[in-house]
Amino acid sequence: MAHVSAAERRPQLIKAAIGLMAREGVAAGSTRAIAAELGVAQATVHYTFGTKEELYRAVMEQLTHDLIDQVTRAAPTDASFEETIVTLAEALWRTVLEQPASYQLLTELSMFALRTPHLKEALESHYGGVLTVTTKLVEQAAERTGHRLGQPAETVARLFLAGFDGLTMQHLSLPDEEAERVCLRSLVSAVLAMA
Repeated sequence: MAHVSAAERRPQLIKAAIGLMAREGVAAGSTRAIAAELGVAQATVHYTFGTKEELYRAVMEQLTHDLIDQVTRAAPTDASFEETIVTLAEALWRTVLEQPASYQLLTELSMFALRTPHLKEALESHYGGVLTVTTKLVEQAAERTGHRLGQPAETVARLFLAGFDGLTMQHLSLPDEEAERVCLRSLVSAVLAMA
């Protein structure tokens, strides 16, 4: 079998870990199981990442990057401030509806990271990154449309993310499509009122 460098193996292992843990949960994500998922030796996981925690960090980073990328691509360039916020909220909600396993895995990893000192920084990086991107999207929409924000963009972003995280957890726990649509519209209305 041809040698595969750690740089090439890294994204393969991340993808395998995401697939396994999205199906079976974080608890199933041992280095042995992830190696078996890809069909490589367990030592390959340790050689590539060092520790299981580093692999989990990479999984969180990849999931976060993928979700942020999908939403930022949906950002309109010629809509009003209000229309832009609605479009971004709807784009993000579509990722929840289309990829619930990704959100469930991110939620599980976040809870795991709260009790794992080596992952606390990864958790802070995840939430900090999401907050930074959301703040930037609010700022860009305001600048592009000439909208004067009533509160700092970061405060507006924090309100949106707090409500969105709650809606996501409700969707994962007790889905109700009609109620979720109403709640998402109400959340966006609250965000726009604050902004």
